[in-house]
Amino acid sequence: MIEKNYQPADIEHRMAQIWEDSGAFKAGRPERKDAAPFTIVIPPPNVTGSLHMGHALNNTLQDILCRFERMRGRDVLWQPGTDHAGIATQMVVERQLMERQEPGRRDMGRAKFLERVWQWKAESGGTIVNQLKRLGASCDWSRERFTMDEGLSRAVVKVFVELHRQGLIYKDKRLVNWDPKLLTAISDLEVQQVEVRGHLWYLRYPIEGRTFNPEDPKSFIVVATTRPETMLGDTAVAVHPDDERYTDLVGQHVILPLVGRRIPIVADDYSDPEKGSGAVKVTPAHDFNDFEIGKRHGLPQISVLDQEGCLSLSGNEDYLRGLPVGADEFATEFQGIERFTARKKIVARLEEFGFLERIEPNTHMVPHGDRSGVVIEPYLTDQWYVDAHTLAQPAIAAVRSGETTFVPRNWEKTYFDWMENIQPWCISRQLWWGHQIPAWYGPDGKVFVAETEEEAVGNALGYYVEQEVITPEQGHDMAVDPAKREGFITRDEDVLDTWFSSALWPFSTLGWPDDAPEVARYYPTNTLVTGFDIIFFWVARMMMMGLHFMKEAPFSTVYIHRLVRDEKGAKMSKSKGNVIDPLGVIDEYGADALRFALTREAAQGHDIRLSPHLVETNRNFATKFWNACRFAEMNECVKPDGFDPKGAKETLNRWIAHETSRVTREVTETIEDHRFNDAAAAIYRFVWNVFCDWYLELAKPVLMGEEGAAKAETRAMIAWTRDEILKLLHPFMPFITEELWAVTAKRDGLLVLAPWPRKSGVTSEQLAAIATAGPVVDPIIPPVIAALDADEFSDPAAEAEIGWVVDLVTAMRSVKAEMNIPPSTLTPLVIVTSSDETRDRAQRWNDTIKRLARLSDISFADAAPEGAMQLLVRGEVVALPLKGVIDLAAERARLEKELGKADADIKRVDAKLSNEKFVANAPEELVEEEKEKRAAAQERRTKILEAIERLKKAS
Repeated sequence: MIEKNYQPADIEHRMAQIWEDSGAFKAGRPERKDAAPFTIVIPPPNVTGSLHMGHALNNTLQDILCRFERMRGRDVLWQPGTDHAGIATQMVVERQLMERQEPGRRDMGRAKFLERVWQWKAESGGTIVNQLKRLGASCDWSRERFTMDEGLSRAVVKVFVELHRQGLIYKDKRLVNWDPKLLTAISDLEVQQVEVRGHLWYLRYPIEGRTFNPEDPKSFIVVATTRPETMLGDTAVAVHPDDERYTDLVGQHVILPLVGRRIPIVADDYSDPEKGSGAVKVTPAHDFNDFEIGKRHGLPQISVLDQEGCLSLSGNEDYLRGLPVGADEFATEFQGIERFTARKKIVARLEEFGFLERIEPNTHMVPHGDRSGVVIEPYLTDQWYVDAHTLAQPAIAAVRSGETTFVPRNWEKTYFDWMENIQPWCISRQLWWGHQIPAWYGPDGKVFVAETEEEAVGNALGYYVEQEVITPEQGHDMAVDPAKREGFITRDEDVLDTWFSSALWPFSTLGWPDDAPEVARYYPTNTLVTGFDIIFFWVARMMMMGLHFMKEAPFSTVYIHRLVRDEKGAKMSKSKGNVIDPLGVIDEYGADALRFALTREAAQGHDIRLSPHLVETNRNFATKFWNACRFAEMNECVKPDGFDPKGAKETLNRWIAHETSRVTREVTETIEDHRFNDAAAAIYRFVWNVFCDWYLELAKPVLMGEEGAAKAETRAMIAWTRDEILKLLHPFMPFITEELWAVTAKRDGLLVLAPWPRKSGVTSEQLAAIATAGPVVDPIIPPVIAALDADEFSDPAAEAEIGWVVDLVTAMRSVKAEMNIPPSTLTPLVIVTSSDETRDRAQRWNDTIKRLARLSDISFADAAPEGAMQLLVRGEVVALPLKGVIDLAAERARLEKELGKADADIKRVDAKLSNEKFVANAPEELVEEEKEKRAAAQERRTKILEAIERLKKAS
């Protein structure tokens, strides 16, 4: 028995437990051993994470695909797992130690600290997994993986060692994003660009051979900088080669202020003649662009900041010559000063000696660490790198050839732009939590990369014996006695970038590098669902690693979704206070309502606007369907064994079978095309409008009538349609559909494992292939049955009759609403010059049409009466006499006033959108909002014009 009220909280936990206990989500079910596999790997959330709206959207879309394909008979593996999240996890544990006033990481030592991290992971690391289960994610939870699992760790080590052996991993000194608080290199993804109100300092650099005079512009060149503290590391001044102001100076030198170092003036296209003075200082060790300029011109790299962001001039005395004060004194004065304090002191010293021309306010973007919140430094340091350019070539080719396709396709351009200009990938991090780099250093710094320490020791001993650094006897003794080789080689303390292990996710989770049968069965995967922000960091790297080690692209389709924003289109952020907590939404409205709300808004290539009201609307949809199922139950609607909808005799029942077939095909094809919002919209319209508002409404007279064949057939057809809806709706709203499936009748199994409606199990391409060549296109779907079933419920005659009733009633209601006619007012209807078929329909459905359209009478005439509103319904004219019902002139005046408002709205929006400055500078969401306003106003205008035209004809 269906409960009176729909209460998600009473259903969801119970259903989740039933699924888990039954093993419904497990891959490799015995009955599907011959079925085609369908694989999705979850983008592994951080083990420190908590469910946010991005997760909710991403996992809902994955779940739709998995439930859909599972119902289509595929052997579905949705591979779950979490990422160890190096920096985030280390920070969580370090913060916990600090709060408990326990020894810090360095006091504790590496081994003991890692014990504490593993302890934290065991106690608190599963939070987000439980939250994903609340959302309804149908992963094979028995196969959950963690990037630091033993098997995945072995995969990481093997990949590192093999790439190093192939020369694709190497160590190099380059600039990295350096976090002076966390004391580690970080990836671009962990850098946030923050708008800061700062200054632009204009500095005078004396030209060599000319007497410096602050009053004489010919004696110096002016450069502008936002980082005056780094000028101590300048090694050139760059000007554009076409800038005529500096043509004669290229090849000459300037004397670096304060330092006295002689540095060249070079011509480089990076300099912009339109910005500032057109001349820029070049500091290769402290700016990414300057680093590239330095490489082009062979400039030295002078680092003047240490790991903590303090001035470090020790060792640079050779570059500190010709100072107004001595180099030693200068180095001593500034050594160890924090960078922003040093900035003030250096600016003061520049001003003191006449090198500061002026200071201007300047708002600019400054990189900050997303975890630490401090300003990130470009820092010159030795790190491990992957030759991403070489690995990128097969990954580019795979997308160009169509082996992997992006949806929407426009993201392929983004992918190509980045991959074709890819830089070396810095993979080392100065952390303790993570995969420690499998590299050991000999006493002279020689590097030995190996899968195990024993292997590294063997390689090192062999090398040093060959080099005669140690004797063969010493080598033998050290090999057999670990005590004698203690300290002989030391392991690299750094760990790998988290994205390195994530790049192996599609095959490491399946058991690679072992010869696991799951690797052969489930790799390559089918669809990757992810956000656009990690195309570079994750998608591209999985493509590179998958193709290099597995010789196949890791997935055939990459579906890219956009951001979830608030209802006004603003990006959600804690600082704005507009973050919507998915768990809070689930508590209030249920997981199904949240899932359906997100899916209905998930149009390809568009951000999602979400509000509690939108979720509430979808909760109302669930309630409406719940009540419709209760109505069916109360009217004893049960599907008899062996019921065949093809045998229905009643026109209404054949119509609903026709419409059900149509929506099944639409939902199926739109899910296959990853048009999730269109699929959700189709099932929403069918359930709310077709099934609830029309079919059940039109069936009420039959259900309330006498017992007989028509009533029995209608009861069976309502139950059949309800069951088809439960199947179609299940991927979107799994909890409510599973509950209703269980309580509406005695069934043999769970809905999650029930077959998807057979007739839509084939695509139009498959049908074409069957018709022309007759092959078995999909081993799961018998092709002949699928082809026959595809049109089994097509009944154009039934659709023509019931569709006419629906369209007529809808038109009447619409016109009455347009003309402000109260719903209680009964009006006559005249059907003009109608066909015999239409007359018969009108007579058969007379009472129903009058009841639903609020009509006093239906009559027939050769011409429309005077003062009647005329409408076209399926090619025939119907007239609604309104003379005496409304004041036609007043109504026309009202509509023309409304038309003026619509025109004014359109004009106002057009003025904004034609303003190039507005379009260029306004946030993307604001521009999109204005376009939506215009579209709504245009639609309103069209409807008003149609109403005015009808009034003209009635006058």
